[in-house]
Amino acid sequence: MLPLSLLKAAQDQEILVELKNGETYNGHLANCDTWMNLNLRQVICTSRDGDRFWRIPTCYIRGNTIKYLCIPHEVIDMVPEENVSTRGTGVSRGRGRGRGRGRGRGRGSNNSAGSGRGRGAAGRGAGAGAGAGGGTGYVSKRTY
Repeated sequence: MLPLSLLKAAQDQEILVELKNGETYNGHLANCDTWMNLNLRQVICTSRDGDRFWRIPTCYIRGNTIKYLCIPHEVIDMVPEENVSTRGTGVSRGRGRGRGRGRGRGRGSNNSAGSGRGRGAAGRGAGAGAGAGGGTGYVSKRTY
């Protein structure tokens, strides 16, 4: 069970939210998003020390300020089962540039004999014309 699917199932249920600063919010969960930001309605806010209370019609709580949530036990049975594994699906998402891009073919050396064609002496690999013979990339018909 994923936390966000639990929150989605808890919509329109009464929940308790405690923030990192110690304040608590009791209210009905109206909406939540992927960053765990919450919209509550019919909220009762309690101060950090517990001696002050406020009734608020609607409230927005940013997800990174939440310390914990208290959700009714009945909500756990309402959560739909999800396939958690994402490996092996063939979809590659993440960081990096991936594989198979290579370095490109390049243009070779920029000498007068080669005029930029083929690989030449400064190119990659030892293809045709890779010796000291000008670097044009063409094979001459001379016999040695």
